[in-house]
Amino acid sequence: MAAAALLRRRVLSSPHAVSSCRNAVHVHCPFSISDPHSVVNSTNSRFWRSYHNSGKFDLTDMTHPHMWYPKAREKKRNVYLHVGPTNSGKTYNALKRLEASSSGVYCGPLRLLAREVAQRLNKINVPCNLITGQERDEIEGAKHTSVTVEMADVTTEYQCAVIDEIQMVGCKSRGFSFTRALLGLCSDELHVCGDPAAVPLIQRILEATGDLVTVQYYERLSPLVPLKSPLGSFSNIKAGDCFVTFSRRGIYSLKKRIEMEGKHLCSVVYGSLPPETRTKQATMFNDDTSDLNVLVASDAIGMGLNLNISRIIFSTMMKFDGFNFRELTISEIKQIAGRAGRYGSKFPVGEVTCLDAEDLPLLHSSLKSPSPIIERAGLFPTFDLLALYSRLHGTDFFHPILERFLEKAKLSPDYFIAECEDMLKVAAIVDDLPLGLYDKYLFCISPVDTRDDISVQGLVQFAENYARKGTVRLKEIFTPGTLQVPKTHNQLKELESVHKVLELYVWLSFRVEDSFPDREVAASQKSICSMLIEEYLERSGWQPQGRRKFLGGPQKLLRKYDASQMHKYFQEVDARPK
Repeated sequence: MAAAALLRRRVLSSPHAVSSCRNAVHVHCPFSISDPHSVVNSTNSRFWRSYHNSGKFDLTDMTHPHMWYPKAREKKRNVYLHVGPTNSGKTYNALKRLEASSSGVYCGPLRLLAREVAQRLNKINVPCNLITGQERDEIEGAKHTSVTVEMADVTTEYQCAVIDEIQMVGCKSRGFSFTRALLGLCSDELHVCGDPAAVPLIQRILEATGDLVTVQYYERLSPLVPLKSPLGSFSNIKAGDCFVTFSRRGIYSLKKRIEMEGKHLCSVVYGSLPPETRTKQATMFNDDTSDLNVLVASDAIGMGLNLNISRIIFSTMMKFDGFNFRELTISEIKQIAGRAGRYGSKFPVGEVTCLDAEDLPLLHSSLKSPSPIIERAGLFPTFDLLALYSRLHGTDFFHPILERFLEKAKLSPDYFIAECEDMLKVAAIVDDLPLGLYDKYLFCISPVDTRDDISVQGLVQFAENYARKGTVRLKEIFTPGTLQVPKTHNQLKELESVHKVLELYVWLSFRVEDSFPDREVAASQKSICSMLIEEYLERSGWQPQGRRKFLGGPQKLLRKYDASQMHKYFQEVDARPK
């Protein structure tokens, strides 16, 4: 594939190439990028440079990150920790406080959650904006905002703020965004929801802020019963079951095997599906009138989707983590298993079991054990610090600056530096382009999947065109009209990759709007991708004799698309100014 070949040429030829292949890490900006660029002005730069040279200040000293947020430090915040297992009502209670406040913000780990909260507030006549990396839906007069945690605004004052899934503060790739929200949100009340395993760490971190911390523990609202026997025969599958596995091929293999039994049709949910498609698949599974009454999913169901699941069935207790296969952790098992038996659904009692009897001991022991205490929170330097550091070293090459800063960074025992191998991979590419430091930083923090050749190819061409022409027109890279319904698993994967590239364009268009002017085109093509993927999922389902599909037949395509090979999606273009 042309995209793969170009990726190999660029990365392997770079003197700064990072050879290890990691999970896709969507590293986002550690300040709200919808605000001004937060670049230090020249007067401040001279002051900091002089102060640093005097030996009185060390830019790599990150031992007091709470001092990065002076507006929050001006307040003595009332912080409420709502902690408990899945399906215990902790987030519900926090959101009730948000609804009753005069102004507020919800910070969630996923776009699906942020959108769900915005819809909930707007439905009860509490006007609420929605802001994520790829979406802006602003409501006139709204004083509430629902955001993905990376987009949290630490410059605005709120009466109430909510941070959901706070245990992700310990996530190697995204934890720093939760740390930033925890330390930086400027609100009278801060409601923090998540696993009890995060409580000791949060209490230690907030000792330095002077905030008043109250912990409220919750119990699960509905029973979760670990079964003593495995599933056994596939004839034992029943409506409301959810099979969990951890690869795209595994998901479609299980879907085919279940549907060949002739009793059930399956929805699928996994991370690479477009968010819109995931939501529609979940909606069809939840719909009593739909024929899709079994779900096959990855750990993407662990948070962000309200699902009417009766029984969770682990098809495996092993997962590939980017390096090798490993057993699921206690926290992962409890998070996934807890999705069964949602309070208020038609399945008030949840059950959980495994496909194979040999996996049952790990399942049972994990559900009985507390989640391991989270010892440290993620941290990452702000762009201001990196910009100052680059000026002091007299270079605009981002890769060596980031690498050197991280080597010398000083931390307190409660923090760790976020993994940034993927950021370094992109830095090795953009450092070869005539771009300023901030532009390089922008591409490095963009949500590109560095394991995906097509996704990286899209980023490379966006960056090259931006550097050479200043404007990136989508039609020079992407050919509208070439999309088609996938016929094979590989074509499905390629279409998912195309969707990622279109999302990347939308992400960049919100940050450099004049240079990425085709947002509406990208958004419409993105929607077409989702529709074609949904058509594939529908066509791939088993069909009983005489019944054409579920939910009233297949969705009709708005137009026909020409068949094409993948090289037609991303053409080699002459990006030189004309």
